[in-house]
Amino acid sequence: MTMRLVLALCAAFAPSAMALPAVAQTSPANQAVADAEAAAALLRAAIGQLAEAVSADDQVVALTEVIRGYELGLSALRGGLRQASTREAELRARFEAQRGQLSRVLGAMTALQQSPESTMLLHPAGALANARTGMILSGVTPGLRAEAEALQSDLDEIATVRELQANAAGMLGSGLDSVQEARRLLASAVTDRSSMPTRYAEDPQELQDLRGAAQSLDDFATGIARMEKDVGPPMDDFEGAQGSLPLPVVGTILRPYDEPDAAGVARPGWVIATAPAALVQTPWPATIRYRGPFLDYGNVMIVEPARGYLMIFAGLSQVFGEVGDVLKAGDPIGLMGGAEAPAQEFGSQFVTDAATGGEAGRSETLYLELRRGNETLDPADWFVLNPVVEPQQD
Repeated sequence: MTMRLVLALCAAFAPSAMALPAVAQTSPANQAVADAEAAAALLRAAIGQLAEAVSADDQVVALTEVIRGYELGLSALRGGLRQASTREAELRARFEAQRGQLSRVLGAMTALQQSPESTMLLHPAGALANARTGMILSGVTPGLRAEAEALQSDLDEIATVRELQANAAGMLGSGLDSVQEARRLLASAVTDRSSMPTRYAEDPQELQDLRGAAQSLDDFATGIARMEKDVGPPMDDFEGAQGSLPLPVVGTILRPYDEPDAAGVARPGWVIATAPAALVQTPWPATIRYRGPFLDYGNVMIVEPARGYLMIFAGLSQVFGEVGDVLKAGDPIGLMGGAEAPAQEFGSQFVTDAATGGEAGRSETLYLELRRGNETLDPADWFVLNPVVEPQQD
């Protein structure tokens, strides 16, 4: 038995065999869990603020913060779940690739457990063979122990990922009702808001005539730019903010400036994939020049951040405010369309979508365009890609 055991151990640690990596102090899965737990704290904090937002003096600001915090938490949690799921897939692929080596290691471990130490030291060839066997065992045992520890560490990582996914699903399902209520209250609060300053009176007939005559979004925006309005002095240094504007929505950039889509159509703006009912905010103080439906773009919001500049947001389901209203940076301008899964399904579906990566779970698209006079500008030169909006995952 002793000789067979030595041969098994030597085979398990043959030089040609692929060794498992040493145990890391902080595993990738544990880091992903830490990131996801931080995101979960954001979600819980946002949900906990809902009661305070309802009683706040400025409900619009308070509810906007609740919804924004919730969506930022979701985005961060999505990233943590994606990293964790990727790590699990890596570990399972490695297990599959090393199936033969792991079988030998496990067999050797079983043999060690079943062989008393006194029996292992006996060899039919005599004392010299016993000494050689002891030397082999003393050299192999530490390696076997390291392999076993590495294997246990990997199995622990997979268990950690599974626990994270289960906890996330439960928490998301329970928090969905709260954020849906916050969105409903926000729409009502914006309508009731009476403190919004107005730069000029609405001229609906002129806008209606322009909308009816325009054959494209470009024609419509050009016509609005020609409608002279006294918007007053520039609101802060908009041109000086180039390269530092925050993105208006949590999502993923599907197509950058002037990149053709599957049909070969190139648009002079960004197409951003968002989750259903995502909140859209203005990234800079601006005056509303138009809000409402246009052609097949859904609801369109056109705002003027400074004389000669226009920002266009298209594809919204709801739009807030009225023409002439002056918005502060971060004010809500609308909500995306689409329907979220029911609370009992939302959590598990979100976890599945996060593991899939890419745009899974982001069924709505916001179109963002920036114009200076008749010229369209590349948003990449003006906006910052940060955790609010993620780059597209390949």
